[in-house]
Amino acid sequence: MSDNDTQTGLRGRPKDPAKRQAILDAAKTLFLSQGFSGTSMDAVAADAGVSKLTVYSHFSDKVTLFAAAVEAKCQESMPFPIFSLEADDQLPTVLARIGRAFMELTNSDEAIQLERLMNSLAVQDPEMARLFFDAGPAKTLSEMERLLIKARDRRLLTLQDPVAAAELFFGMLLSCRHMQVLIGCAAPPGPAESEEHVREVVRVFLKGYAP
Repeated sequence: MSDNDTQTGLRGRPKDPAKRQAILDAAKTLFLSQGFSGTSMDAVAADAGVSKLTVYSHFSDKVTLFAAAVEAKCQESMPFPIFSLEADDQLPTVLARIGRAFMELTNSDEAIQLERLMNSLAVQDPEMARLFFDAGPAKTLSEMERLLIKARDRRLLTLQDPVAAAELFFGMLLSCRHMQVLIGCAAPPGPAESEEHVREVVRVFLKGYAP
């Protein structure tokens, strides 16, 4: 059997979820510590305890792996079911739930390191910056947009532009404090401060879009 046949056979086998998770965990650690250009698929394979062929069987190239790692990080803190709005759900409760998860995500050490990395790459590699945005923030915004449309259809909100409303909600949560954290002149807010901030953002948001 040729090498190509061997690779094809391996790629045809069911993927091992545990190995995929190990690869993603290793990738997240290495991308943050070594940067994108400094991270090789060989290093990811070694850290994950798998072969390089296994890495490629799950992720076709380093760009695909990077996007998957960003998406996985977002899903850990903000899984898409968090954006659900069931018939008996109270909108303020749902928005507060999303706000807490978003604050926890954006103020985590990993997220701050990743955002600093992407800021440093933005000029020299704008394609990587776009890839990061599409894999993480853009998907979160899309889920929030769908939630707001559902709330509007149930007449819980009055809004003309759900995209702008979603951006406004997350923008208020980040506030100027996030920029201070990124440039190292302030610490991330603690749990009590974050909770108070989330409550105020939800209050202002609902007042602005009250039906």
